[in-house]
Amino acid sequence: MEEQLNIVEGTVSSIVFHNEENGYTILRLEAGTGEITAVGCMPGVAPGESLTLRGGWVRHPTYGEQFKTESMERRLPRGVKEVFHYLSSGVVKGIGQSTARRMVEEFGEDALTILEQEPEKLTVIKGITQKRARQMSESFRQQMGMRSLLEFLTDHGLPVQLGTALYRQWGTSALDVIRTNPYVLVSDEWGVDFAAADKLGEDMGIGAEDPLRLEAALLFELTYNLNNGHTFLPRGKLVDAAAQLACAGTTPLEQSLDCLLECGQLVQEEIAGEQAVYLAELYMAEASVAQRVGRMSGDHPVPPGDLNRLLKRIQKEQGITYAPQQVQAVELAACSRVMLLTGGPGTGKTTTLRGVLALFDHLGLNTALAAPTGRAAKRLGELCGTEAATIHRLLETGFDPYSGQLVFSKDEDDPLDADAVIVDEASMVDVTLMAALLDALKPGSRLILVGDPDQLPSVGPGCVLSDLLRSRLVPAVRLTEIFRQAAQSAIVRSAHQINCGQMPDLRANDNDFFFLRRTDPESAVDTIVDLCRRRLPERMGIPVDQIQVLSPTRRRGTGTASLNRALQQALNPPSEEKGERAFGEYTFRRGDRVMQVKNNYDLLWREPLTGQAGAGVFNGDIGVITEVAPRGELITVNFEGREVEYTPDLLGELEPAYAVTVHKAQGSEYRAVILAAVDGAPMLLTRGVLYTAVTRARSLFIIVGDENVVARMVENDRQTRRYSGLRARLAREEIGDSFRPAGRG
Repeated sequence: MEEQLNIVEGTVSSIVFHNEENGYTILRLEAGTGEITAVGCMPGVAPGESLTLRGGWVRHPTYGEQFKTESMERRLPRGVKEVFHYLSSGVVKGIGQSTARRMVEEFGEDALTILEQEPEKLTVIKGITQKRARQMSESFRQQMGMRSLLEFLTDHGLPVQLGTALYRQWGTSALDVIRTNPYVLVSDEWGVDFAAADKLGEDMGIGAEDPLRLEAALLFELTYNLNNGHTFLPRGKLVDAAAQLACAGTTPLEQSLDCLLECGQLVQEEIAGEQAVYLAELYMAEASVAQRVGRMSGDHPVPPGDLNRLLKRIQKEQGITYAPQQVQAVELAACSRVMLLTGGPGTGKTTTLRGVLALFDHLGLNTALAAPTGRAAKRLGELCGTEAATIHRLLETGFDPYSGQLVFSKDEDDPLDADAVIVDEASMVDVTLMAALLDALKPGSRLILVGDPDQLPSVGPGCVLSDLLRSRLVPAVRLTEIFRQAAQSAIVRSAHQINCGQMPDLRANDNDFFFLRRTDPESAVDTIVDLCRRRLPERMGIPVDQIQVLSPTRRRGTGTASLNRALQQALNPPSEEKGERAFGEYTFRRGDRVMQVKNNYDLLWREPLTGQAGAGVFNGDIGVITEVAPRGELITVNFEGREVEYTPDLLGELEPAYAVTVHKAQGSEYRAVILAAVDGAPMLLTRGVLYTAVTRARSLFIIVGDENVVARMVENDRQTRRYSGLRARLAREEIGDSFRPAGRG
């Protein structure tokens, strides 16, 4: 329970824990009532400082009451004792305990003023040279710059954790940059929405039709709509949306849009009769994909002269006879630089993929296997009997601390050491990741994209697999024959029925496909909990960690939020032996299954078994909490063998994953899947969502819900339109023209 408290004041006596990257701190504070423990984002705080903290009291299960800091005010130490305590803490580089003592003995409480304004006077102290004095002064001034930045953020209601990232980007100029243009904060990098930056802009005296404000509104709308899958917005829609956001007229917005086009931040080009406006980086990504795919599709390697004999040999080695479509796919792979292999469940994609891989081995090609998610990569490697990696890992993803952007070590200048790359679950690959992958292919290498175009599209912008298929430019084979063994599975039969708009037989309760009628959300949740806790483990021998609960929605009675609370209580109840940490609406506990819900390219991971280390944890990665530190300051999560440590301020990037949305389950396969189908918004109750849910199950699929809801999902073939120019670019006779913007139109 949390008891709100307005203000706590005191002097920092010691720092227990501090994360320099994000500013999360645990400290001891000498307050009027005695020493207390305070936690929160308090970057750069040092012993001896006086703080005014605003927040509330929380009770830690092991260490009792702590003050959870929401905001703070600081003042420099006063008096000889406080100044000495501050300087001797090590917060100023080059000053240790003995130097701090000599400075205080020489200058008293004026030591900090001398350090900042007249560092040359420090040379009267033995051992301090002119150079060292300047270095010490510079370190102190940097601390003062951070202090001013944090005070500014606090005064204007912005999260103080922004301070560390902003200071890393702009150093001592950070505050000047924000004061000059507060709208620079409106980006995914800083996570400040337009309304918050707009309030700051108003405080700074920026007018309603100031170009800085209007340009920010336009950029915000384009960036926000990347989350809806759009690579561009039509000019008219963009201007109208920005006008509504900023309560501004369309004429000044049109002028601001032209300015952004002139300076290159945006690009405009006619796409299928629309004046399409892109963020520059999205334009370059889409145009690059079109150009590279166009070149590769026109390049046909000469197949081996003994291809038929080689195919017979491969089939003999694998102990199987390929169907005609499978033979066609392997033959096409022999004479294509780029190729698409698609099909639904049970149509033999995996067998065909193994055939292509064997062909490449016989041709002496070094082949890399990849998939968008860790779980999909692991499954691909197991099915093909060789190593597979995520695309991010294949490209050696990193984080540039200076630009704050995702970077790939593998690119045109340092390409992949592979003659061929095979990517599974290609429907999940967005346009920016596809551009990076194509950029990293060495000249002459081949690319095979494998996927199911009827599944939900990528979370990121674009609809790459669908656009490539519909363009008819890229050689493709769609497997349609359902093999006899697969046809015995009700999961496979039902998936194909759903995809054709037919209602699956919910009464059959056949071997691997079951329907349990529950029309009340509370009853449905109770049934799902019982299935996971007792019925499936005890009656069918399916371990809990091989069962995944899915829901179309996050909210409502059978949304993932409600399901996760109920499942956690049943499967991993609180215990004195387990550490736990409360954060927002969740309590994270050792043993919990959790999911990373945003890309974090600078989160460090390590593999205890191999000693390997790296950076990057990605949206949709699922792991298990293996440890909660005694004070809750660190939570360790194991993601498929990779351990990642989370400080409490990063817990907003984690959610319980006993139940996840169908969208989040893309690219993953589970032994048993339970789908809650009781309620949800019409835009989420679609055929594509149901089809994707069914195809996540390998051995068992159970629907718990209302048959009327299932029927509505089968009937609702609504697909949200995504603005993407890739298909139009691929259709052009001269792909190279896609790099030339058509001006402002």
